[in-house]
Amino acid sequence: MRFAGKRVLITGAGRGIGAATAIAFAQEGADVALLDLHPPEETASRIRELGRKCLPLQGDVSLVSANDDAVAATVAAFGGLDVFVANAAYQHRGLFWEIPDEEYHRVVDVTMWGQLYGLRAAALQMMKQPERGNIVLVSSGQAVVPCPLSMPYNMAKAAVDHMARTACIELFPHRIRVNVIHPGWTDTPGERKFFSDDEMYRTAEKTPGGRLARPEEIADGVLYLADEKSEFLNGVTLPIGGGINLPRPWNA
Repeated sequence: MRFAGKRVLITGAGRGIGAATAIAFAQEGADVALLDLHPPEETASRIRELGRKCLPLQGDVSLVSANDDAVAATVAAFGGLDVFVANAAYQHRGLFWEIPDEEYHRVVDVTMWGQLYGLRAAALQMMKQPERGNIVLVSSGQAVVPCPLSMPYNMAKAAVDHMARTACIELFPHRIRVNVIHPGWTDTPGERKFFSDDEMYRTAEKTPGGRLARPEEIADGVLYLADEKSEFLNGVTLPIGGGINLPRPWNA
């Protein structure tokens, strides 16, 4: 029970990596608040079955108020905030000159601004507390290696990486750690917006790992970074992709 008594807030916790991470924290003893665009009741039910407190919240992370309100609600329900995980994201695919401006804005508003608003709200709360705080931003290997047909997402995730590094330096005096996860291609419902199961599995077979990552594997990385035993990991970017982050060609 590594996180017994800890208070955790996760965005984008209704499904995929966010849901798996929320459940993993609960399995390790944490009480968990869930912020999602849609009511995250299925995740909340799983957490309650584990005997942990759960606070499901509905809100759009691209709005400052949704993040501020989520942190305030977490503190009101649990008495504080020990771990914040910024996971919510939005993706739109297409050739960069064909993507509508409103889609560029939506991707950046959710994926970059949403993480900044959450990071800021969590940090301000943690600075009021005597305990050390831990923040994990879920970014992407696309922050480093540009994926075709994903310019808005590539841009937003690159900004998240630099945001995390800057926050790490500025929060160091407050004993608040900030780290980043780079998930590889992961088997989540969101990927099915763009690919069929057959397309995903066949393509994943050609990567070094030979398969898609499981959400639970990404969750394990988040917990590792947030663990008190990892207190000397700060400003770290942890790739979890079975080698998909390696330079191509993989078969060279």
